[in-house]
Amino acid sequence: MTDISAAPDVRAFIDWANSVRARTRAVAERVPPDRIEWTPIPGRFTPGDVLRHIAATERWMWAENACLRPSRYPGHGPELAEGKDAVLAYLDDMHAQTLEILGELTADDLRRRCRTVGGAEITVWKWLRLMIEHEVHHRGQLYEILGLLGVPVPPLYGLTEAQVRARSEPA
Repeated sequence: MTDISAAPDVRAFIDWANSVRARTRAVAERVPPDRIEWTPIPGRFTPGDVLRHIAATERWMWAENACLRPSRYPGHGPELAEGKDAVLAYLDDMHAQTLEILGELTADDLRRRCRTVGGAEITVWKWLRLMIEHEVHHRGQLYEILGLLGVPVPPLYGLTEAQVRARSEPA
């Protein structure tokens, strides 16, 4: 496998982004339809907000900045997609659009510097790595929300914490 942290390679990045998204999607599918807009505390992100935020930032912030354009982030509200099926379709559509855009980038494009929405200048390939970190952060929120709801969640890499502990040797 190509080390995506060592050198810009858009194909390796796209493969990585798809594998990360598959894990996020597996968690998203566990959200009960009647809880897509639930929050334990008013004013906090709902599962729908988290998923719309991942989708909207990926397409309208990360991809736009990677192409040296300003952010066009539209927010994360239900006006973007309402109901579980629509939210998952929006997540899938924004991901597909993003990867189509990023698939056009060359190795030279990935080495250019872009301006982030926060005004920092960073190489495009490092900016895209941060896109993945952002998604993983929000996936953790989904795990926590589902835990509060008592919804079983898939193990991240095939084993639960208890299974890892059982298969480990004492220190």
